[in-house]
Amino acid sequence: MHSGEADVIWIDDEGHEVEGRCRLARTLHVTPVAGDWVVVKGERVTKVFARRNELRRTQTHGRPAQVLAANIDLVLIVVPLRSELHHRMIEGLTAMARSSGAQPVIVLSKRDEADDEAEVTALQARIHELVGDVDQIVTSAQSGAGVAALRERLGEGVTAVFLGASGAGKTSLLNVLEGHHELTRSLSRTGEGRHATSTRKLYRLSSGGVLLDIPGIRFSRAVVDAGAKQPDFSELETLATECRFANCGHGRDLGCAVVEAVNAGMVSSELVEQWRAYRAVTP
Repeated sequence: MHSGEADVIWIDDEGHEVEGRCRLARTLHVTPVAGDWVVVKGERVTKVFARRNELRRTQTHGRPAQVLAANIDLVLIVVPLRSELHHRMIEGLTAMARSSGAQPVIVLSKRDEADDEAEVTALQARIHELVGDVDQIVTSAQSGAGVAALRERLGEGVTAVFLGASGAGKTSLLNVLEGHHELTRSLSRTGEGRHATSTRKLYRLSSGGVLLDIPGIRFSRAVVDAGAKQPDFSELETLATECRFANCGHGRDLGCAVVEAVNAGMVSSELVEQWRAYRAVTP
């Protein structure tokens, strides 16, 4: 969305993919979001088709839930194998997917960074303890492991969304799915309508599926959606202002006041790990 406009993609009468920015008609009763099917007349979006489901984010201060995407079949939650496992993020995003009616799938990325299969199995077991019988796909953008299995889930007519932490490997997986860095395959659909997205990150895959990349889902919001109580990070936020460097990562950085507080026993390392996850994790 762009101040009363939406980016729209469709197939013209000659079978060519066309995209453009269209204004929203004032008569619309709902604002289109990523994944919506719409009707365009005279370069205006005049109708938004009824949605099969909605991926929603809970708002604070009594505001209504925000619709992030519509008509989603799969929510692919990307978790790198060699990283701190953000339990609450996985629980929150899985709950968000389930509440929308979409199917959650855990995509374990960066398999090539694991030392052995036992490490992979252990992580899968931990995730199973967190979210139960959710499908898991182990992948590597470097070796191509698991990519075929992921591609099979993105068949004709399937709309999926990638969610996960920054640096989890979502972009690398998007690229390896198509074998290059520009995902520009045409999307076809029978019946009336055009496919709209509220961002420019809608990828049409040669497998026939569609992948949406939706920015802005913070880890703290995922926890709220899961009904969890957010810890009090005020003490850590105050300590962070005393770090030597303004861009301190609060891990191994020289002069980090947070690390010094952990070493001195002033705050727990578990609380710091949760705080770092809240600050760093986005879809």
